[in-house]
Order: sequence, then structure tokens, then C-alpha cells
Amino acid sequence: MDLDAVRTFVAVAETGQFQAAADDLGITQQGASRRVATLERELGVQLFARTARGVRLTVDGQALLPHARELLRAAERVTAAVTPGRRALRIDVISRRVAPSSILRAFYQQHPGIELDVVALTNADAASALSEVSAGTLDATFRSLRDSARTVPIGLRSARVIDDRHQLLVGPQHPLANARTVTSAELAEHPIWMPGMSDPEPMGYYDDLAKAFGLTIDTIGPMFGIEALLAEIADSTRLATFVGEGSRYLWPESYDLRRIPVVNPTPVYPLSVIWRADNPHPVLANFLEYLRTRYRATAQDDVWTPDWAR
Repeated sequence: MDLDAVRTFVAVAETGQFQAAADDLGITQQGASRRVATLERELGVQLFARTARGVRLTVDGQALLPHARELLRAAERVTAAVTPGRRALRIDVISRRVAPSSILRAFYQQHPGIELDVVALTNADAASALSEVSAGTLDATFRSLRDSARTVPIGLRSARVIDDRHQLLVGPQHPLANARTVTSAELAEHPIWMPGMSDPEPMGYYDDLAKAFGLTIDTIGPMFGIEALLAEIADSTRLATFVGEGSRYLWPESYDLRRIPVVNPTPVYPLSVIWRADNPHPVLANFLEYLRTRYRATAQDDVWTPDWAR
């Protein structure tokens, strides 16, 4: 259905005159008449009856009017959904289970009136995500920027806003199951299992971590989903994996999994928020300030980061 014809029909119905509607729409009276005639032919009904002062809606026209208005509102929502500055704030959180998602949710809870689109580009590398930000299809993304030495393309800006502290996730039969904390040095005796990893950024980070502390971190092998991974760890006497303090995972109570903080020092996965410098979205500035304030309040000294993040 031609939206211009629907828009013209609504304008004529509201003004009661083709000329007045045409003036409002910036078209000629003949153009307005043709649009309405086209709509009437498409629907197979007469929408207006002529009067001495202009036109009035027929019964069919009265029945169509509320639906026509809703159609135009829907079209406006469609346009707003993809127009920077008008659409909802669109943030890539990488995965809905990890720290950026939890932090964005906390921001939304403080500002429940904002319009927000949460995107999870789980399988996109940093270059692809930054391209979406540059193009304006994303307002912001979170990445470590390891492979670009923490630099971003021209026109973009970045700020380190998350240090996600590592925890060891083990099952009840693991040798470290009853530990309150575990040091990075102690982990050298226990293999860490992180299968299915394909993004160069986290793969590189965990390679850096393994070399720094003499750890065995296995990222090889298929990933059959987080549920399968948790089930394997729950039943194992030797398997363990890293999770971020800000990540959210749910498992059956019978698994009895344990999240053990890693200390002395605590490895952190550093994440920067990346946005376009000229992004006019009215909510973005508030979100960036929220991230900076939160980071200043939660940053700690006894942490480890790779050289490229310092």
C-alpha cells in the first residue's frame, strides 16, 4: 500500500478539503486527488463524498481512518528505528551473558524511560563491530582493542570503562572446589578449559594470560553451548573455566558449581567502549558518563592486565 496515498487520505480527512491537504503536504490539488483515487481503486471503495464546502468521509472512509493513522504511526516507528538521533540507543554488548550486558541493564534500570536496543554481535570481530559504529548502525560497542594497540579508526573515540575480574568456575569434585580464593600462581597446576573460542581479541588475551602465569588454557575444540560446558564442568574432577565477575550464568542447583575469585593479582579482561565522535544521540552522552563514573568507583590496584592494556 502506498504510504503517500494513505498520508494524503488522512490529511484530506482531517482538513475536509483536497486543496488544504495538498498545501499541508506540499503537493498540488490534482496530485492529492490522484493519490486518493489510486487508494480508492486499490481498496475498491469510495472514501469521500463531495459536499458544498469540500468533502466528508463515507462509511468506508470512517472505518479506514483509524487504521490509516496507525499505519502511518507504524511507518514512523520503522523510520525512527534505523535513523541515528531518532532511533533507540543501540549498544552492542558482545554477549548477553557478559559484563557489558549487565552494566547496560543497570544503566537502563536507572533510566527506564529511554528507548534502548540491545545488540549482541557475539560472532563479530572487533574490526566488524567498529565498522558498524563508524557507519552509524551502532551507537557504541565494547572491545578490548588488543589487536589495534588500543587505537581506533579516524572519527571514533574510545575509553577504557570495564575491568572484568576473573573468577574460576569449578564443579564440586574439583581439587579447588572448597577454596575461598585462588592465586594466579596456583592455577598453573590446573588446566583451564575454554572451548570454541574464535574471536582473535579474547584468544590473544588468554594467550597473554597463559604466558604471564604459566597457565594451560585450552581454547581448542567445539563449543556445544554454555549449558553443555557447565554440565561437563559439574561432573569433572579436573576441568575448570574462567568467567568474568560481571558475567551471568544460570545452572541447576544440583550442579553445585563454585565461582572462586582469582587473587594476587586478579587478572582482568579490559574492555573499552567505542563510539563515533559526532554521534548526536541524546542518550549516548549520559551512558558514556555513567560508564566513566562507574569505572572510577570500581577500579582496583591489585590487578593484572597485559602490557598492551597498560
